[in-house]
Amino acid sequence: MVLSSLALLLALGAATSVLAEPLRFVDCGSKDGSIQEVNVSPCPTQPCQLVKGTSYSINVTFASKIESQGSKAKVYGEMLHVDIPFPIPEPDGCKSGIQCPIQKGHSYSYLNKLPVKSEYPSIKLIVKWELVDDQDQMLFCWKIPVQITS
Repeated sequence: MVLSSLALLLALGAATSVLAEPLRFVDCGSKDGSIQEVNVSPCPTQPCQLVKGTSYSINVTFASKIESQGSKAKVYGEMLHVDIPFPIPEPDGCKSGIQCPIQKGHSYSYLNKLPVKSEYPSIKLIVKWELVDDQDQMLFCWKIPVQITS
């Protein structure tokens, strides 16, 4: 009994670690911070398949190189090197898992949602996610390829 419970826990742990695999991302100009890890859930393979009408969890672990009273997220869909703003429910980083004021040398977990609206076209594009400090400088910026599907 104990052995089968242990085997089940190990199997669940292995399945969970596969789902939480960090994404390969491109750093697109993190100046005032350094990205340690980016997770989009669910996104078991890349490019991430984003299904219309679904919301995805974003978790970015980063270390700040500066002090800042606040932070603001800006999200874009990049097509043909043109950034098209993507609305997100909460652009305020201080309401997205970051305890403000932001301290130099501290690590933070930024948490947010990426809703994919039903009216979005089915298209391949690059998601570009920026978090800027109170001086409008880049705490982090990352890009990943995605495919929006029905």
